[in-house]
Amino acid sequence: MAIDRVRDYFRQFGMEDRIIEFDVSSATVDLAAKALNCEGKRIGKTLSFHVQDDVVLILTAGDAKIDNKKYKAYFGTKAKMLAFEEAETLIGHAVGGVCPFAVNEGVKVYLDVSMKRFETIFPACGSSNSAIELTMEEVEKFSNYIEWIDVCKDWE
Repeated sequence: MAIDRVRDYFRQFGMEDRIIEFDVSSATVDLAAKALNCEGKRIGKTLSFHVQDDVVLILTAGDAKIDNKKYKAYFGTKAKMLAFEEAETLIGHAVGGVCPFAVNEGVKVYLDVSMKRFETIFPACGSSNSAIELTMEEVEKFSNYIEWIDVCKDWE
């Protein structure tokens, strides 16, 4: 199970106990915000894309949406999300629990600037009923990200 994979990943940093598991679904921004009793914009939403032969994850704020023009300017191609049935095989996490932690080898992770306005955010942890609260410094440290990018809209 993917949450176990994420828990094992955080265990090496002594942080596995910070993972929150809910009795309810947190598979969408709205459900996660309700489960955490916080604003949806503080949910770390991980979006998955095909970029040529690569699988790319972009961690964004919960209220951000991909700006197709910015995305194409950065990646040089139109945004093409992974199909629902591809996620678990290609990333290592199923839709609803996709996160930038403990992903399959070769998956490229980017962080969107839409999150920088928060002290902490709540990304999923590999299941549709989990999250972890992380500072931006912790997100950087544990996501093995390539770089911060600006490919979203509607959050400013």
